[in-house]
Amino acid sequence: MLLALRRIEKRFGGVVALRDGNLAVEAGKVHLLLGENGAGKSTLMKIVAGMIQPDGGEVIWQGRPVRFRRPSEAAAAGIAMVHQESLLAPHLTVAENIFLGRAPAAAMGFVRRRRMLEMAESLIEEHRFPLQASWRVERLSPAGKQLVEICRAIQRGSSLLVFDEPTSSLSEAETREVFRIVRALRDRGVGTVYITHRMEELRAVGDQVTILRDGATVHSGDLAAISNDEIIRHMVGREVTAIYSRTPYPPGEELLRVEGLNAGVLLRDIGFHVRAGEIVGLAGLVGAGRTELCRALFGLDPIHSGEIRIRGRQARIRSPRDAVKAGLALIPEDRQKHGLATLLPVAQNLTMANLPAVSPNGILQRSAERRAFAQYAERLRIRAESPRQIAARLSGGTQQKVVIAKWLFRGARVLLFDEPTRGIDVGAKREVFELMDGLAADGAGILMVSSEIPELLQVADRLVVMRQGRISGELPRGANQEDLLRHAMVGESAP
Repeated sequence: MLLALRRIEKRFGGVVALRDGNLAVEAGKVHLLLGENGAGKSTLMKIVAGMIQPDGGEVIWQGRPVRFRRPSEAAAAGIAMVHQESLLAPHLTVAENIFLGRAPAAAMGFVRRRRMLEMAESLIEEHRFPLQASWRVERLSPAGKQLVEICRAIQRGSSLLVFDEPTSSLSEAETREVFRIVRALRDRGVGTVYITHRMEELRAVGDQVTILRDGATVHSGDLAAISNDEIIRHMVGREVTAIYSRTPYPPGEELLRVEGLNAGVLLRDIGFHVRAGEIVGLAGLVGAGRTELCRALFGLDPIHSGEIRIRGRQARIRSPRDAVKAGLALIPEDRQKHGLATLLPVAQNLTMANLPAVSPNGILQRSAERRAFAQYAERLRIRAESPRQIAARLSGGTQQKVVIAKWLFRGARVLLFDEPTRGIDVGAKREVFELMDGLAADGAGILMVSSEIPELLQVADRLVVMRQGRISGELPRGANQEDLLRHAMVGESAP
């Protein structure tokens, strides 16, 4: 037994994050840690990694009670954590991040940079990652950053690795590589805690499973002894059937039309439209250009040519300010980095895109800010301690709702959802889809990017498929997964 957690408790102000957290991890086993957003999974693992301190309970590491007061103590003991949101130093290279704090040194303490690069390249080559040791991390995709995190954890030679949603930003091929690494580590006797919301991943890597609900452990045992339906029932406390099933609304006026759009280094001759009351799914493989299209429409990447019309009027979008004025909103893939000011209170995050509404005569009125928070907290079921709670302390699903509420308060009519359910559990996914459905019912137009094909097939009214920076086809509601993948992989002309 590597790790045992007994009756762990943790509070943040008046919010109870953990009230009875229990977990037992064996060497040479992959232990799945499951639960809805806000169930306490990440909090429990941050206690193990020395990032936060428990208010009660006991941590047993290799048979001895311990209390890690900082991450360096946990790392020295043999515990490494691969975080869902990157904690890398973006201005440093891949090699420098892998060996951060552990760089090979020569006499007088100087870093042996050539040796460090060689060691990093050897590690990258061993695991066949699409990385270069000399690349700067700030230029990497979310998938690339996740791979660097994994390399860093492996390099430390840890006895216990904690993976917090390691594949949430990875392609199918990269995900298979992560599975291979996890299995190889298991075969070498390393213990692994693996947090995921992807049900299809469970049987690929897991040996044992612990499920949290509302800060307490509600099930623990061998994975082979429990079905996926039982797992979901434990997670949400009720039966859950399909992810979501919606009845389409008759489409209204055309809200967005894109014709002949060329943007960035990838997008070529893009054309599509979105009408009021529609959810249009934007499908494609990783690297097809879906996120790049959202960024271009929102003014984050330069548009070289083409036309964008919003409610029939031509829009010249050169910056996010232009996009917001035109009625566009972007709910980004990385909500913490691009969607929120995580160190500000939730009420300020909610109102920052529409400050005039809470600042008559240019003077901010806290009472108006609180009223706006109360309105949208009730409408979107935002679970926050108070309007003053710092956004960084919210669960992932609640953070996503705050980003959406920000744009609803602004009055946006065309919403670009880029991977809206990334890192969100089954129950929270339904809440997000219910919210999107309600927006469509109110006359909004939605463009939804998702790597989860079942989600697109169940939620979207029609599908626009991208391949290599171009539109490769359009599919109606009711299309099957084979049709979508054929357009995404080989184009519209495929037999």
